[in-house]
Amino acid sequence: MRRLTQSIRFRLTVLYSTLLFALAATALGVTYVAVERATDPKPITKQFQAAVVKRDVVIDRLQVAEVDQIESAVNFGTLQTLRNYSLFALAGLFVASLGIGWVLSGRALRPVGAIARTTREIQATDLSRRIRLGGARDELRDLADTIDSMLDRLDEAFRGQRELIDDASHELRSPLAVIRANLDASLVEAPEATPEERARAIAVIDRAATRMSRLVEDLLATARRDAEGLADTDVDLGAVAREAGEEYATVAAASQVFLAYDVRPGLMHIGDHDALRRAVGNLLSNAVRVSPEGGTVTVAAGAAPGWLWIAVADHGPGITTDDQARVFDRFWRKPDGGRDRRTGLGLAIVRQIVESHGGRVAVHSTPSRGSTFVIWLPRPNADGPPPDQSPI
Repeated sequence: MRRLTQSIRFRLTVLYSTLLFALAATALGVTYVAVERATDPKPITKQFQAAVVKRDVVIDRLQVAEVDQIESAVNFGTLQTLRNYSLFALAGLFVASLGIGWVLSGRALRPVGAIARTTREIQATDLSRRIRLGGARDELRDLADTIDSMLDRLDEAFRGQRELIDDASHELRSPLAVIRANLDASLVEAPEATPEERARAIAVIDRAATRMSRLVEDLLATARRDAEGLADTDVDLGAVAREAGEEYATVAAASQVFLAYDVRPGLMHIGDHDALRRAVGNLLSNAVRVSPEGGTVTVAAGAAPGWLWIAVADHGPGITTDDQARVFDRFWRKPDGGRDRRTGLGLAIVRQIVESHGGRVAVHSTPSRGSTFVIWLPRPNADGPPPDQSPI
């Protein structure tokens, strides 16, 4: 009973009935007062004895009154009758209003019941259900459409999260299997292994551990970019480009790849210095990895109308036109690459960082002639998209 009295339907019913009853009572009260003032009803207060005489003989006596008092008495009786009927009508109207209010409020709240039932059936593991409320486009329809839109975004986010976990699990499983196999082959099952074999196994294990560490760092960077806001400060994009190049100078030298710089001064932007440096570093990491021995990776920074840019160019194998739109996806797999993946999280993190700064990242590439990745960051006066062509 308490749950019923606390429901919206019950409260709407009481509200409708109370308002209807109050309006009806007011109307009847005004009518009653108007009739009373117009008729001046009063009971008979003065009566006289009148004798009925026949042939000088009194045969009966009657109570009589003045005509105006009789009229007032008739009006008084009519007013009492009106009052009694009005009270009965109000009581019946109140009961009827309760029933009508209950039915009307139930029909008005029927979409809310549909929304509640559907949302109760939706689980975190299955966000495919939608309310899809029909009928007139009123406030409840707008509410249902808003919830459906929110569920679409949640479904997309959960799907992306599951894909990320699946892909990351696959990527971590491979180096773990390599480490385990080399440990078993060189240390556990082959105690007679030569120092050269052990050294080779240790080198393989070190590369696998490095790959795992890089993947874990990328996962942490992805989570932090999703959870944290930007630490906005004045950023010198030229300094960002040079710092990222200095971080990968040793890696490039070990791969016999040369780094070249073409950085203009005075390229100031408001953003997250560390995040932008990581984005450029990820581009450099890919460029160094795909560049041939003796090749050159160019790091450049400059300005265009309304935009600032940082570019990383290499002389690697290049990327086909069909694949250029997919290289920024997480763990994108080449169509003809078998079990090998072309990208991990590095380029996806680059896009995430750049878009969180309001910018765009683009790739310009020709197969067998290298690739140029460009980070475009808007200036305050940017009034259009960045140029389509490569700035270097």
